[in-house]
Amino acid sequence: MEKREGCRLEAYRDSVGVWTIACGVTTASGLIKVTPGLRITEAQADDLNARAFAKYTGYVRAAIGDKPIAQHQFDAFVSIVFNIGPGGFQGSTFLRKFMAGDPKGCADAILMWKKPAEIIPRRQAEADQFLTPYGKALPKARRTDRTPIAAPAVAKPAATPAPDPLAPMTGKFPPSAPISPPKVSTQPAPTGGLSSAPSPAPLGFWARLHAALSRKAA
Repeated sequence: MEKREGCRLEAYRDSVGVWTIACGVTTASGLIKVTPGLRITEAQADDLNARAFAKYTGYVRAAIGDKPIAQHQFDAFVSIVFNIGPGGFQGSTFLRKFMAGDPKGCADAILMWKKPAEIIPRRQAEADQFLTPYGKALPKARRTDRTPIAAPAVAKPAATPAPDPLAPMTGKFPPSAPISPPKVSTQPAPTGGLSSAPSPAPLGFWARLHAALSRKAA
């Protein structure tokens, strides 16, 4: 996800003017209030990113229910919902096409999300990822990139079940490295109507990639 979103330790405005921090985390995530001048540490960014990835993975699980989905398709959806939000994802044409069993129509509809213009290469890469099993080709951050994103060597999902990503987030950042201002929103994130418990699904490629990068950084 970092390859597509980037990771910044100081709050910045994204391409549509929304205050953002870490790997594309905004106030709308319900995890932190992003304000001008906010700075965090790398450790805080890692924690925030991990919780954000888990939460948006839960949105995808809840939306598709027990519909069969391949890993590369699931991971592409996580990347997209992280960018357009759960409300946009739930009401999207591409989700409707997927649920109807039309993968080609789903990929074509992903490309309809093309504003602002600079998002197009990323959206093309997400459509390619949705259509292409990892055994055939690894995904790129953007279609125009020369090289794909390197995947960690993970043969299968962990045997232990993942915690419920839609459960309230009660953890706090370490007191030794407080966020300024030191506030983490306790309001539940907007779910766009996705309130049902998520069905089990394998952890996404981006979550595994993030875990591998975090272990390397440690």
